[in-house]
Amino acid sequence: MGFGISTILFRRKKPILATIILTDACNLSCKHCAVNNLTRYMEKWDDVLREMRALYDEGNRILFFCGGETFSWYDGNKTVKDLVIEAKRIGFFLVNVVTNGTLGLDVPGADIVFLSIDGMRETHNAIRGDTFDTIMENVAKSSQPNVCVYMAINSINRKDVESLATLVRDNPRLKSISFNFHTPYAGTEGLSLTPSEKREVAGKISSLIDRGYPVFNLKASLDRYLSENWKRPCHQCLVSERGKRYVCGRCSEIDGLCDECGYLFAIEFSLLCGGNPRAIVEMLRTYWRFS
Repeated sequence: MGFGISTILFRRKKPILATIILTDACNLSCKHCAVNNLTRYMEKWDDVLREMRALYDEGNRILFFCGGETFSWYDGNKTVKDLVIEAKRIGFFLVNVVTNGTLGLDVPGADIVFLSIDGMRETHNAIRGDTFDTIMENVAKSSQPNVCVYMAINSINRKDVESLATLVRDNPRLKSISFNFHTPYAGTEGLSLTPSEKREVAGKISSLIDRGYPVFNLKASLDRYLSENWKRPCHQCLVSERGKRYVCGRCSEIDGLCDECGYLFAIEFSLLCGGNPRAIVEMLRTYWRFS
């Protein structure tokens, strides 16, 4: 907590949040994804350890493991569970795992497991294949204490925002829900929302926050998203993949795509590390609620 406050007060421009992409291999082929199963590479254990230590030494204190499907990663007998243990041993303050939930959810030591669900059953399955029931069965069996549902909002699922938030609110094994808007990588442009749809959905999320739903987003970021008024790329975040690093994310190096960014967390970090008072107050409230 103290590290986060000092980062905001001194407006650090160095990265504090790092994501390591372990593989692009995935057991699904989702309509909004343009980066799965391109090469099906698997990072080597020693390379991941070396990168984790370098990231920590450079000042990063929040670490995400992503895929592809993160649970599909392995090197010999090592899995993502071993990486989380090692990341904690290195000293990262927060270690989070992103998963589609079809291969399980339990990762001992992970601070948050971000579970991708893209709407209620019919809508989710239209985007991700017939997986909704499998995911919910895994949720029911899980002992993971902090599971945050992660929904990428697009033209197919935009009407399911409140229904999914209600499912999360009413399920004791799900702690919160985090929203992002679709970022139109090549081939997925048709899933983007129109400006009026963006305003409608952002208003719905804001209303959910006001009504006490367990939404893990800041209202300040919704306003900036709609006005397109924030500094990008976000220099406090980086992505590491196959020995290459990207400021904020891979989309920052694709012409024009950064301007279409829908990642609300990037906006939130940009506001927080820029010292925005409203975002700081909202962050503190959110932190105490979900920590």
